[in-house]
Amino acid sequence: QVQLVESGGGLVQAGGSLLLSCAVSGGTFITHSMGWFRQHPGKERESVATINWRGHTTDYVDSVKGRFTISRDNTENTVYLEMKDLRPEDTAVYYCARDSNPYHWPRWSNDFDSWGQGTQVTVSS
Repeated sequence: QVQLVESGGGLVQAGGSLLLSCAVSGGTFITHSMGWFRQHPGKERESVATINWRGHTTDYVDSVKGRFTISRDNTENTVYLEMKDLRPEDTAVYYCARDSNPYHWPRWSNDFDSWGQGTQVTVSS
């Protein structure tokens, strides 16, 4: 089965930056689009950023555009989320996920079927 392990979360002051990493093993990585999601306490999980299998195409939720950057290193089977100008509203558990299908652009959360355990990001005022 595919294993995804997120890291890099922590406590940061508003306006600061964090770099999240997601290491993927046990399955094909380079053929699959990847995504970052986040979930606030008591709220539904939302898509934050998506990147296709080669890294040529990316998409972001409006609230993070211009602040977050998703990237991937296919030689290391790792996807990253660079977060800048963090805000308290960004506080959440961040999850990494893999698209269910190869060479596919995921359009819905249900397109992802492999998930990591999450890493906590807390942004203080």
